[in-house]
Amino acid sequence: MKTSIRLAVIYGSTRKGRICDRVVKWLTQELVRFPQFDIDIIDPLDFALPPDRDMAHPEIDRLAGRLGMADAFIIVTPEYNHSFSAALKSTIDLFFEPWQGKPVAFVSYGGISGGLRAVEQLRLVFAELHAVTVRDSVSFSAPWSRFDVAGRLDDPSDALHTLDRMMARLEWWTRALIAARGDHPYADIAA
Repeated sequence: MKTSIRLAVIYGSTRKGRICDRVVKWLTQELVRFPQFDIDIIDPLDFALPPDRDMAHPEIDRLAGRLGMADAFIIVTPEYNHSFSAALKSTIDLFFEPWQGKPVAFVSYGGISGGLRAVEQLRLVFAELHAVTVRDSVSFSAPWSRFDVAGRLDDPSDALHTLDRMMARLEWWTRALIAARGDHPYADIAA
């Protein structure tokens, strides 16, 4: 029997009135179809992170614990000015080890590009952190007119097909990397 995968879904926006709430609601409602994943929703607004990167701060330790327990990640990211948000970059940059040797998938949203320019830049960041990004992602252009406040999506068929493919590949990478880390912890690899 396969064991459950601990999947952290991370909000990429902290703006007031953010569309991210709607997109995460949609995603978590759909993730119920994938019972092999135990979902942990991580919203940076739920942490009182210090502005000065005080690594001894208890909220940084609490966030590190949550990230460290994850086997895989889905980043839900907006696109701001052809990139991802400063809040997301700050959250990612606080840590190194929790990302190592783990897969990262993306759900993005934005204007005409659907947030894909943000995802392309995030792939570079996660490569530096020794994470593996899943090629397939889900993207939404003009999400403000596609999602209602409850996270219901108009015409979801394409998004569901893409999500199914992304989740299948995320599961494959997660199980492969769990086995690899079990055989030889990533942190033990000589620099």
